[in-house]
Amino acid sequence: MRVCIAEKPSVAKEIADIVGAKTKKDGYYEGNGYRVTWTFGHLCTLKEPHEYTPQWKSWSLWTLPMIPPRFGIKLIPDKGIEKQFAIIEKLMSEAEAVINCGDAGQEGELIQRWVMQKAGCKCPVYRLWISSLTEESIREGFASLKRQEEFNTLYEAGLSRAIGDWLLGINATRLYTIKYGQSRQVLSIGRVQTPTLALIVNRQLEIDNFVSQPYWELKTIYRDTVFSVTKGRFSTVEEGEVFLQQVQGVPFEVVDIAKKQGKESPPRLFDLTSLQVECNKKFAYSAEDTLKLIQSLYEKKVTTYPRVDTTFLSDDIYPKVPNILQALQTSQVYEPLINPLWRSNLPKSKKVFDNSKVTDHHAIIPTNVRPSNLTDNERKVYDLVVRRFIAAFYPDCRVATTTVLGKVGNIEFKATGKQILEPGWRTVFEKEKDVEKEEKDGDEERVLPDFVKGESGPHEPALSEKWTQPPKYYTEATLLRAMETAGRLVENDELRDALKENGIGRPSTRAAIIETLFKRNYIRKERKNLLATQTGIELIAIIHEELLKSAELTGIWENKLRRIERNEYRAKDFLEELKLMVAEIVNKVKYDQAVRSITIQTPLGVQVSNTEEEKNDTVTKKGRKVKEKKKNELFSSIKEDTQGKSIQEIQSEPILCPVCGKGYIIKGKTAYGCSDWKDGCNFRLSFDEYGENLVDSDLKIIVQKFRDSMAGGLSLFPE
Repeated sequence: MRVCIAEKPSVAKEIADIVGAKTKKDGYYEGNGYRVTWTFGHLCTLKEPHEYTPQWKSWSLWTLPMIPPRFGIKLIPDKGIEKQFAIIEKLMSEAEAVINCGDAGQEGELIQRWVMQKAGCKCPVYRLWISSLTEESIREGFASLKRQEEFNTLYEAGLSRAIGDWLLGINATRLYTIKYGQSRQVLSIGRVQTPTLALIVNRQLEIDNFVSQPYWELKTIYRDTVFSVTKGRFSTVEEGEVFLQQVQGVPFEVVDIAKKQGKESPPRLFDLTSLQVECNKKFAYSAEDTLKLIQSLYEKKVTTYPRVDTTFLSDDIYPKVPNILQALQTSQVYEPLINPLWRSNLPKSKKVFDNSKVTDHHAIIPTNVRPSNLTDNERKVYDLVVRRFIAAFYPDCRVATTTVLGKVGNIEFKATGKQILEPGWRTVFEKEKDVEKEEKDGDEERVLPDFVKGESGPHEPALSEKWTQPPKYYTEATLLRAMETAGRLVENDELRDALKENGIGRPSTRAAIIETLFKRNYIRKERKNLLATQTGIELIAIIHEELLKSAELTGIWENKLRRIERNEYRAKDFLEELKLMVAEIVNKVKYDQAVRSITIQTPLGVQVSNTEEEKNDTVTKKGRKVKEKKKNELFSSIKEDTQGKSIQEIQSEPILCPVCGKGYIIKGKTAYGCSDWKDGCNFRLSFDEYGENLVDSDLKIIVQKFRDSMAGGLSLFPE
């Protein structure tokens, strides 16, 4: 009996129908020598720190860094998951062979490998590797199953990524929360999350600190055409006025006309990032929304596998193109666009078909399945994918660029215009023409009148004052591009391809990273713009370790993960380097003597997630329930913030603060605290815990005990 394991029930049903497993059982289908079962995405995860050693349950600087000698996995504690896993485990124990039908990507490989490892799978394992869920594609995949061993490096890359995220995320999160955090929120640090936040924060600081400077531009109007002085802008109005005076009253003469014809290739097919960028620009969809929509289209069989980072097709797709176009032609919308393609052989351009640019999967394209029951938003995304695909087989757009040079005395002026001679592929996007014209720069897109060299006449010069503009805030579209190129803004497709190797995150995870920053309240959105909150800005400010927040350095780590996948770098070496880096960061921060703190902003109605690193327990004390205070670097019993309270100093001999060693103990409305609280010291003794009428001698004893506990490295955060 062969056991097929898919990543979700709906895919399992499709596979079961094709292989003939028609009988529905509890947790699987059976028939024709097959049993087809499924997972629900991740059934397993890496163990939590305290599952390696009990000492790691407590949040303490002195337990860091936490580096297990060997990483282990566990079932995610959930009754539904436990039940399905038991079914999978039994099926695998009885199988003569297992076919891994998981999502054909790095994460999909990791999900299924962990399940098979946990289930103790001993039989041979084969891999179904397909780029769409159409019946044709699934049948082709089953006809050419691959040995699991061919995907070992893919699994090693996924495993290295997961372990790397565990090592850096858990150690850095605990480290910064204990060292610099306050009592209200865990400071979440992530291998990709933090550099992404740094991109947003650094851009925002650039804008905040930008000082606008005036400059002046000299332009003149001749025959209803605006000409600009070739010298460029003037830094002072006096300099500009000198030039203005020289051209006033002097005729304008056309001295040169240059016409150059060129071609514009069709836009590239979509990878996931470029599709997310386009959807954000056109429809204001978030990256997460676009991913969900294209994933839904994939599961409805109308588009190919979405989590891809290439814009090319492999050569073996070319023979299938006519069949796809014929299926699309049944739509009244696309029929007039496809009809012209049959007049000659379909072109096979190297800009579309290139095996060297395709690894696991090709670009996102439509399938030969006719869409039905699409939502409005799905239809919009589907239309983008279809039009890009059709346009790829249209001829280039032919354009003519005209540059006219003029002179007024000795002062040179220039005007440039562009004219479309043959629209070519632009025909496919006709309805977008008006929008595109608005977005393009006027000088480049305008059609110039017919000028004759040597002609001259009156003109209207004018000197106008302008101001330099700050950089623009990131939108999700521009942030995705920055993540793709490790923070470098690149418009050229070829250069962007080269930088992709060092991008931060993967196409499939970037949307989730952005969503995490929203959930942590590190960023917020104003219209399309992404702005960092005060918490996000201060978090990046207190991180002095470039390895944690540099997009470029993080991109180097991403590059190593990609090389592991290609068997060009050893996973063992990657993890050893990461362990050394984590240990170095921990030691630097642990012994940092600087007093730093962070403003915690929690939006109304938003709850902090209850992950392993962020728990709010409830304990019983003195016969009543008291909410456990958020984990804090100073004292496990901290409850209320004395900031903003009216504070009266203790009328006796001052008691030195045991934390900062600078301020003195004072009494507030709800707690004793440090007089230097405005400078970031957050030592507090809550009245709920210690009472509000402590005599000096008792207060000194409590403070001394606190001082001793700090010196002894006691764990202050029991879980």
